[in-house]
Amino acid sequence: VFDTALLSIALRQMQGSLSATQDQMAWVLTSYLIALAVMTPFWGAISSIFGRKPLLLLSIVGFVTFSMLSGTSDTLREILIYRFFQGAFGAALIPLSQSALLSIYPREDFGIAMGWWGVGIMFGPVFGPTLGGYLTEYFNWRWVFYLNLPLGLLAFAMIAALVPRQRNTTRRAFNYLGFIMLAITVASVQFVLDRGERLDWFSSPAIIVLCLAAAGAFWVFTVNSATSRTPFVDPAIFRDRNYVFGIVLRILFGVFLFSSLVLVPPFLQNQGGYPLIDSGIIMASRGVGAMIAAMFTGRMLKFIDPRKVILAGMMLSAYSMWEFSNFTQDIDLTVVLINNFAQGIALSFFIIPVNTVAFSSIAPEQRDVGTAFYSLLNNIGRSLGIALFASYLARNTQAVHEILRADITPFNDALRHVGVPEVWNLDTLAGLQAVNAMVSAQAELIAYIIDFRLLAAIIVICMPVVFLLRNPLKAEPAR
Repeated sequence: VFDTALLSIALRQMQGSLSATQDQMAWVLTSYLIALAVMTPFWGAISSIFGRKPLLLLSIVGFVTFSMLSGTSDTLREILIYRFFQGAFGAALIPLSQSALLSIYPREDFGIAMGWWGVGIMFGPVFGPTLGGYLTEYFNWRWVFYLNLPLGLLAFAMIAALVPRQRNTTRRAFNYLGFIMLAITVASVQFVLDRGERLDWFSSPAIIVLCLAAAGAFWVFTVNSATSRTPFVDPAIFRDRNYVFGIVLRILFGVFLFSSLVLVPPFLQNQGGYPLIDSGIIMASRGVGAMIAAMFTGRMLKFIDPRKVILAGMMLSAYSMWEFSNFTQDIDLTVVLINNFAQGIALSFFIIPVNTVAFSSIAPEQRDVGTAFYSLLNNIGRSLGIALFASYLARNTQAVHEILRADITPFNDALRHVGVPEVWNLDTLAGLQAVNAMVSAQAELIAYIIDFRLLAAIIVICMPVVFLLRNPLKAEPAR
């Protein structure tokens, strides 16, 4: 998560260094995300055979190695290959680290474990753009990759020293057909979500073919899971109600967190006029709020029904998004900071109890696969949110521009008013350009408002899902 957030800021400088087009540079992220999506369930499946600690150590070594190689790349081909393998190894880190914490802590302290885990997870998307912008601005884009070396060494040492070896690993047969079908499904879906807007969605034959491939592969995967004696993903895990509805809410979290992270920084830059570095620092206030809330949210779950905390987080998220929809081009810095800080608190109130509830009754032997599948669907939710809201923003900007432009004519009496600035004189080319720039800015502002209000509405509509969860404080633990 941290690596992706760092890199998103450095792409423009990398484009010039590697002599690549903007579309080609998009593959630097796409190749990583496809590998991440494909390999996430793989690591969860083989951890029951080899144990999670050796795999965590192996994944850190592989991730850091290919990160360093990415920093030395001189051609687009090199960095695409290195990024793919970096994503393949990095896919193990989130699910297996989460599973390790659940195994170390007793069930009554799951909230505390997920609270501190959430601090680390939310550090990346919030502080990553700020640090990435600083490294790119004052050093070089290659340092975005080199930064993973000291972090990787620290993580390797801590896991080697603190994470206990997993006991009772099983020599369970690996279901190759199930893995291949699931890999085709998630790779196709990831490609469609990541490249759909650029290829104009279903106007592209490639998107249609990949959607059919995903549907067919998922059908084979489902049949295989239901009929095989050793399915790749045990269907029994989906009989747990808290896990299933936790996944639904986790997808919502992916949509909300990453779509808002994609929308808010350019909104501050394009509409508020804030420089790149300043907008990154403003976004860091969200991380401060998230980390402060995470420190006490986990302990709070020992005494308060987690469903109430989730609802509080969702209501605060919806309110903050609605507040963003009321902003104009004259954006007050203090209001933005307060709103971002509130969003951070809301994220901790949402994701920490959702994680706690989702795994409260999962059997210990299913945790590795459960966390992997859970993480996979969060990644899908992230890509879904970015794809839908970025596409919606672009299309609404065009649509609103056409509506506003229709009233800009020499026959509009309002534009002939004596109070209209001379710079907007429609009889001159400069005047037409000035009016078009103003209309474009206003169209984009309205499109942002629509996106922010839609996000708020989605959160409110999804609130009833919380009532389908069982209270883990009263539920029986899995055996």
